[in-house]
Amino acid sequence: MSGNRTGDAVLTGDAVPTGDAVPAGSAVLIRDVRVYGEGEPTDVLVTGGIVAAIGPDAAAGAGEDAEILDGAGQVLLPGFVDLHTHLREPGREDTETIDSGSAAAALGGYTAVFAMANTSPVADSAVVTDHVWRRGQEVGLVDVHPVGAVTVGLAGEQLAEMATMASGVGRVRMFSDDGHCVHDPLIMRRALEYSSALDVLVAQHAEEPRLTVGSVAHEGPTAARLGLTGWPRAAEESIVARDALLARDAGARVHICHASTAGTVELLKWARSQGISITAEVTPHHLLLDDSRLETYDAVNRVNPPLREASDVEALRRGLAEGVIDCVATDHAPHAEQDKCCEFAAARPGMLGLETALSIVVSTMLRPGLLDWRGVAKVMSERPAEIVGLDDQGRPIEVGEPANLVLVDPDTEWTVHGPELASVANNTPYESMTLPAKVTATVLRGRITARDGKVRPKGDR
Repeated sequence: MSGNRTGDAVLTGDAVPTGDAVPAGSAVLIRDVRVYGEGEPTDVLVTGGIVAAIGPDAAAGAGEDAEILDGAGQVLLPGFVDLHTHLREPGREDTETIDSGSAAAALGGYTAVFAMANTSPVADSAVVTDHVWRRGQEVGLVDVHPVGAVTVGLAGEQLAEMATMASGVGRVRMFSDDGHCVHDPLIMRRALEYSSALDVLVAQHAEEPRLTVGSVAHEGPTAARLGLTGWPRAAEESIVARDALLARDAGARVHICHASTAGTVELLKWARSQGISITAEVTPHHLLLDDSRLETYDAVNRVNPPLREASDVEALRRGLAEGVIDCVATDHAPHAEQDKCCEFAAARPGMLGLETALSIVVSTMLRPGLLDWRGVAKVMSERPAEIVGLDDQGRPIEVGEPANLVLVDPDTEWTVHGPELASVANNTPYESMTLPAKVTATVLRGRITARDGKVRPKGDR
């Protein structure tokens, strides 16, 4: 599969099977793996898209045509689930397509991703969300779940057709105006009320826009010294506090996108202590990078919300380790070269993240002892699947469970080179960094979708 395929699909009503109807892969025998990185290496047999056997006798049930994955003592985890991905199709296929984004996801160990609504046209109707779902099924490397817009055109003025999108072919489970905050409290209150009735999730891009006019960098000593307009922590935290109260009164669930400040962590603790149903995600780049990166004025480091101070990074790591922050989500945001190779203030915010996410989590959370491999599985697979109500993803690795799996070599180190990644764009902040751990294979419902750095399109063995 080419990572540079331009999107030529049109929005149609042609039916495409749902993920549950996609034929399961043939038998796969995964040999000599440590499930969740624990115990002695063992074998795992997958048949009919289901984990059929685990243990030294698993190979006895494999037929002659079973495909063999030699784990060589590597770690086997549930396939990752990303609640926050920008696949750009339809509208900006020059930066990413569902083909190339799905390839990046599979290579990064993901078996399900949620594609944000800020496409062109905006995913504010079932026509667009159903199209995104169908295209994801056609590609077949990961389950691509469309995220519906909360408001028409992401304008924050009129609620979008939430019920229609939730009941469409795309079965929208999450709504967000990500890239824009639903800043009007009445609109957000109504969205939460509707979401409760529909049993869907509203995910908020927490940014009070009146506090971020012209802002491009975290408000602090670094931005002041570099002459960059500052973005205060209060812009995020004020919306987190407001929406926690709105969710309380609406009896609804609210999810906070890309938490970035120590204050947000404290507000999440407070909201949970009040019994408010609030969840949150953190990005890999906010777990690793801080605003010292801005010294070069390299626009690859411009992101929304901005890279914060080292104290915020530390608080986010602790919050994730303690379960105050629920999960890791990439906010994978490809951009064309002309949108990044310009002066810092003019650059589009966003970074690639799908293929590097696991390595960053290993570097920032596992190696320092903040999480073990079961903890990695929880924040990258199990908890995100729970948050959006996926019943076939993020499941435990047990006999009878769906075979959505990722095989990880924990001892390999690799060097990031943007042009070698599967995305059309190459705006990675980790260029030339050497990172720990590498995904060696990904299995979607029993079918190998990525192996040894190459994707396996539908129909390939």
